[in-house]
Amino acid sequence: MEGKRTNPNRILLILAFLAIYVIWGSTYLAIRVAIESMPPLLMMGTRHLAGGALLFGYLRLRREAMPPMRVWKPAILAGALCFLGGHGLLAWAEQRVSSGMAALLVSLEPVVMVLLARRLKQEGRISGRTLAGLALGIAGVAVLMPVEAQSETIAAIAVLVSAVLWPAGAIYARGQVSNVSAGMYSAMQMLAGGVLLLAVGAGLGERVDLNNLTLPSLAALAYMIVFGSVIAFSAYTWLMQVSTAARVGTHAYVNPIIAVWLGWALGGETVTVRMLVGAAIVLASVVLVNRAERGREVTLGSQVDARATAD
Repeated sequence: MEGKRTNPNRILLILAFLAIYVIWGSTYLAIRVAIESMPPLLMMGTRHLAGGALLFGYLRLRREAMPPMRVWKPAILAGALCFLGGHGLLAWAEQRVSSGMAALLVSLEPVVMVLLARRLKQEGRISGRTLAGLALGIAGVAVLMPVEAQSETIAAIAVLVSAVLWPAGAIYARGQVSNVSAGMYSAMQMLAGGVLLLAVGAGLGERVDLNNLTLPSLAALAYMIVFGSVIAFSAYTWLMQVSTAARVGTHAYVNPIIAVWLGWALGGETVTVRMLVGAAIVLASVVLVNRAERGREVTLGSQVDARATAD
């Protein structure tokens, strides 16, 4: 996935960004509903294994070639980082923090993504404005961190770790593969991540009590399989090929707003003044980083016209 297409279709870009903006914003509440009657790691493992199998089977029915064995190694590592680490920790943490709070903490992902992309030399050096955005983001997290209960603090830290592991997997995957389609590589990562989540969950003693499964939990799981995993993650993987890490990371503008609103409107979650202040600071940091990245792209003249369709 090293080479980026120079002229991605404008309509596809809009639809792909809408998918990661809106669908992923709604999955935070879906996770909370699903884990009400299912253990977090087994639930997430089922989500990604089923989503990966559906996408893989669909692509094979369309006569897409089987991926070579050597491609599975980076897919497994990316799946471990994104899904076992990123989504596994997120689902575990949502047993203790609200879906809105989790989304706000995860909104630092684009800042982490930009830093990692620089570190791996996939993009240019870090600007002063980007560093200022990082500092502002850290300040926002400090405001958001719950202090009332130790269990909530630990869960919030777990969310922050997940916000590092997900972009680490995305950036790693971005620079590894160039001879399979974005859809196939998405399916491979989901399959690998799903198996790892199920294995770790079972190893930690998680069990599903069929008698306690509820219809809302099953509906939330089905929604995440089809929309969150198959549609949105495929869109995300494709966008990571055709756009910059900073632009793809702008889903962090919209995801927490949708997540906090849905958690309040449908999930009965409380929105505090501290959450609103912390959210404003974190989102301001993301805006600052993204504007710095856009300014750098204009200065370097690096495919600005082609990528401007993402705005």
